[in-house]
Amino acid sequence: MSENSTNQKILKGNDPIRLILTTALVQILVWPFISINLFMYFTYRKKPALWAEPRYVLFSQTLLADSALFLMTDFAVITIHVHLLLPLAFCIPFVALLHGLTFASPTLITVMCLERYVAICFPLQHVNVFTPGRTVFFSVVAWFLSYMRPFVDLCIFFSTVSKSYLNGLNFCYYEILLVAQWHMKMRGNLFILNCLVILLILFFCYVAINRVARRASGEDKQAASKGQRTMLLHLLQLFLCTLEVLCPYIEAQIMKIDLDMYIITVQREQNRNGLLQARH
Repeated sequence: MSENSTNQKILKGNDPIRLILTTALVQILVWPFISINLFMYFTYRKKPALWAEPRYVLFSQTLLADSALFLMTDFAVITIHVHLLLPLAFCIPFVALLHGLTFASPTLITVMCLERYVAICFPLQHVNVFTPGRTVFFSVVAWFLSYMRPFVDLCIFFSTVSKSYLNGLNFCYYEILLVAQWHMKMRGNLFILNCLVILLILFFCYVAINRVARRASGEDKQAASKGQRTMLLHLLQLFLCTLEVLCPYIEAQIMKIDLDMYIITVQREQNRNGLLQARH
């Protein structure tokens, strides 16, 4: 049985009332976070004084990334719940773009941690390192790194499937790109590697700021203590983001049971990250 037929069978077997309730639940979860993110972003845009602050520039990027992620995930959820099959020519770039957005916030938060590290540990060099132009460059690098894995997955996908596969219809979720079992395992290993790299960077920054806080006095000590609290918040954010290391394994098992349950699980992961962004 083809993957398309299997997906249709799973969805058509679901209770229509349950589908309506889960769709409504997704909307209740998504739109408050989208509204909060957009409110904070437009508040930032109305205050030109913040445009020169590196951390606010980077934070605004996370707001845009999360808002786009919520909107695109919501679209994917709705199309699946209404049993709308879409051309793979549309789904493939769509899910690649969506997957890159899931990495954007953790990567940008990591850059924000490094910015706080430079600001606290090397205050005299901070102005030269994080100029407005360089801050934009660092954000571009962060976006580039976020889309490295989807790009690699696309290269593997196009090298392993036939042209006839691309002419079909399917639901839009990322696993349509992972046609080989080894590719799914590689995705999980890359999640683990990403988790370790981010946590090592964060641990290094926190230890360095903590050492400065202990040696500082007066206003410098207050600034260092504030930097510590900021790093702890980023630690919580990145810890929740890097829980995605378990997602490839959990999602693979859930999809064997219930595709609708899989979509709700993914949506809850995005809402959890959005809540931490709103608390920043």
